[in-house]
Amino acid sequence: MSFEIWAAIVGLAVLVPAALLYNRLVSDRNQVRQGYADIDVQLKRRADLVPRLVEVVKGYAAYEKAVLTGVTELRAAALGAADADERFAHERALGAGLKQLIVLQEAYPQLKADANFRDLQAKLVEVEDQLQYARRFYNGAVKQYVTRLESFPDMIIGSVFRFEPMPFFETEDRAATKVSM
Repeated sequence: MSFEIWAAIVGLAVLVPAALLYNRLVSDRNQVRQGYADIDVQLKRRADLVPRLVEVVKGYAAYEKAVLTGVTELRAAALGAADADERFAHERALGAGLKQLIVLQEAYPQLKADANFRDLQAKLVEVEDQLQYARRFYNGAVKQYVTRLESFPDMIIGSVFRFEPMPFFETEDRAATKVSM
């Protein structure tokens, strides 16, 4: 066999697997991006509920101004976050603030009886459930993607083409949100 044929065989033996690895990393990265977009949709739905929930609670819980202001500020910070890490940190804090807001119903029984509050509360529970599913999908996609970036031979292709790992979306509170109506 001539040198050109050997060179072509060796070239194909290197390029074909490299192309397959590259395409797999691109696919995994796109799946992570899709998962992030799904989370983003749920976070925006939750953010849209915040002003309405704050207004309903404001009428009953005038003394809870710090909680109401905090939730409003956290919503604005989450929507204006520059990157995923910062956004996830603000969203975790917003989730905790919303739990505080919901707990106010125990201190204000008339709030618990308000139809608007009950409706918003039910919508918030629905959004939180959807957010949990989206977060689980996203974190699974990130795990697969990061594992590939750290595994041989994918790590070579990943470093050559500068694939960057994505952050996990974790929460500090591992317990389910309990909301009574």
